[in-house]
Amino acid sequence: MTTGRTVVTCPSLHSRRPVAGGAVGSIAARVRGEDMLGQFARFVLVGGVTTVVYALLFITLRALGYLPAHLIATAASTALANELHRRLTFRAGERVHWFTAQWEAGGITVIGLFATSAALGVLDSTVGSVSIYVQVSCVVAVTGLIGLMRFIALRWIFRATPAVDPA
Repeated sequence: MTTGRTVVTCPSLHSRRPVAGGAVGSIAARVRGEDMLGQFARFVLVGGVTTVVYALLFITLRALGYLPAHLIATAASTALANELHRRLTFRAGERVHWFTAQWEAGGITVIGLFATSAALGVLDSTVGSVSIYVQVSCVVAVTGLIGLMRFIALRWIFRATPAVDPA
């Protein structure tokens, strides 16, 4: 028996808003959309901003050595990225608590931290003294791959489960 309500089986469609401007919509409207492409565009934008934050911190802290600079810059830029993803990318600020977002995304980041630290270590041991720009480029390349894993995990694995309507 139908009650006149539309049943949506995909939880991400519960909050989906139409993209302004019709099928051709502007880029800005597309980025504001709640579909996967809108979320991915915001994810990439947040990733770009926090990568710049990482690079600035890494360069500033380089006198501590590449590994301490990397760890500090990664921790700070990751906390910022997690919060921006919670609020902007997935618009889950009211559904997901700050600590939960840090914990879930931070777990994936640990994998990225090991991968980027290993990449920096291999670069340092095989090439020796390389420019800081090569080091940052190495971290950005590895982080891009880890970022794709984070997007998949945050979008499909760690998403909040919608409340079940008993009716």
